[in-house]
Amino acid sequence: MKRSGFSNQGPSRTGGNGPSSPNSPRPPRDGGRTAAPKGGAQAGERPRAHDARVDARGEPRGAPKKPAPGKVAPKPGMLYGQHPVVAAWTNPERRCKALLATPAGLELMTEAFAQAKTAGLARPEPTVVEREALDRLLPAGAVHQGLVLDASPLPELDIADVARACGEADMVVVLDQVTDPHNVGAILRSAAAFGAKAVIVQDRHAPEVTGVLAKTASGALEVVPLVRVTNLSRALTELQEGGFFCVGLAESGPKPLHALDFPGRVAVVMGSEGDGLRRLTMERCDALAHLPTQPPIGSLNVSNAAAVALYEVARRR
Repeated sequence: MKRSGFSNQGPSRTGGNGPSSPNSPRPPRDGGRTAAPKGGAQAGERPRAHDARVDARGEPRGAPKKPAPGKVAPKPGMLYGQHPVVAAWTNPERRCKALLATPAGLELMTEAFAQAKTAGLARPEPTVVEREALDRLLPAGAVHQGLVLDASPLPELDIADVARACGEADMVVVLDQVTDPHNVGAILRSAAAFGAKAVIVQDRHAPEVTGVLAKTASGALEVVPLVRVTNLSRALTELQEGGFFCVGLAESGPKPLHALDFPGRVAVVMGSEGDGLRRLTMERCDALAHLPTQPPIGSLNVSNAAAVALYEVARRR
């Protein structure tokens, strides 16, 4: 499956108390007791939980937590569930390392196996395992449907790639610090459904691409690129230079979304789950608009609002 919006199109139009003598010995911080070595505990002594350098488990602070007995820490590249695994298996841009499947899971892959073979994609032989083995690999409650795929990340893209791939009337989504992977996954799914060509997020304030996000996206991660940027304001400026009209969704928007004109390319800008759009982000937008919700519900979850906004833009293309 090839990601939409990134086909072989030609280039488009751009878018610390006081001072002391240096020889004076400092009084010991423990009131005169012999200080422990820098490592924390005396040799052969178990670290104490109150030592500021160790945690309650007696391990150095900041050390990675060990998974619970019987659990394996999931790898970021592990996808699970029928739709994410099928979409990644048939995506030429994915390098698939290992497929673990139950017998029932293999049946769900029949068509995908055929598609990948026809397309000449190099894919590993599946490994048949029991369902309990997959349960141990994934977070508790993960609905894997008997399929877990270890795959390499997709290629990273930037705003220039987006601008080159978009047509004159295409749209993209920009997320201002949306941190819930379920919301980002659902927005990716809506973006794929309504023809958006990319979802753009701020790298430091967005979830990693994990199996949870991919599962919620239901295969859309393979279709709509998730583009990570360092500075969101700069990214909006680059989009505008590439011909995008940036419209921010905010309750304070003076007009309802359907009352705006959308000339050419459009970037729909959505705010975080709690605070909405930040001030600087709003200032960078070409226009602000609201969705015409009615009391007693004054607002929508960001993923629901994104779906409504994308539909409104798509129907007017």
